[in-house]
Amino acid sequence: MKNYLVFDGGGTFTKYALMDENAVILEKDKVPTPGFADHTKEDYYKVLDGIVEKYKDQISGIAISMPGMLDSIRGYAITAGFLNYLANSPVADELSLRYGVPVTIENDGKCAALAELWKGSLKGCTNGAVVVLGTGVAGGLVIDGKLYRGTRFTAGEYSYTCINDRNRMILDSYWGLCGGAQGLAKAVANYTGKNWEEYDGIEIFRLANAGDEEVLKGLKDFTDALSTQIYNLNVLLDLDVIAIGGGISQQPLLHQYLKESLEELIVNHPIRMIAPYIPTPNITNCRYYNDANLIGALYHFMKLKGELA
Repeated sequence: MKNYLVFDGGGTFTKYALMDENAVILEKDKVPTPGFADHTKEDYYKVLDGIVEKYKDQISGIAISMPGMLDSIRGYAITAGFLNYLANSPVADELSLRYGVPVTIENDGKCAALAELWKGSLKGCTNGAVVVLGTGVAGGLVIDGKLYRGTRFTAGEYSYTCINDRNRMILDSYWGLCGGAQGLAKAVANYTGKNWEEYDGIEIFRLANAGDEEVLKGLKDFTDALSTQIYNLNVLLDLDVIAIGGGISQQPLLHQYLKESLEELIVNHPIRMIAPYIPTPNITNCRYYNDANLIGALYHFMKLKGELA
């Protein structure tokens, strides 16, 4: 059985795992990610060096999940999000030469979608989507049973979706900046009067589950906005299922409020006055949360290298 080294490069930590060809995690850990403001690509590669050295005699290849707009077929990073020092780089080729094994890269949101398509909530799905609620919003689209990347590999880049056309020149008018945990914190702070940076998801849901009325109002505003974007995705693509992932999505109260927000929109939809049928999204939880990017990165590697049908 083959083993692989899989990385999930985030802005704060880079997670890594030794995995077998069935996506079983044999070992895993994480290391701090060098910040892009004061580090270089070589600094990041040196972090990977130490990890690869540990596993080099056990692996048949390296799969990487990372942010950015990526040509995942050629292994080229056009942009790289919080790993900005990797932008405009042939990352896969550079690392393959460095380590002497095949290397692939894939966008982190698309990796989450691939994990769900391979073994999770989108398995067997014809048309579906994954929406990952992290610090911002990531995800991917499945069309005709395959991950849809688009001609320029930018399909499913939810973060760039404008949700406020009256103020398009500010960051908070884009889904990626107001649709994840940061957006939830800002929605709650609108009612509590506190600095939104004082909140994280754990604290918000501790207060929400305790019945804090102001926090619950913020949660309602957040799920109203989220349900609108999910509704839009469904209307545009006629999806079988939309799976919600990310850290805050593990909270049952979020799903309760999201379903209520969707139902409220569908029941009270003004177009009902003209046509009684309103397309209704079918939402569910992602199966994989913290390990989704690792699993999806491995799937991409194995598909690209002809190791999966």
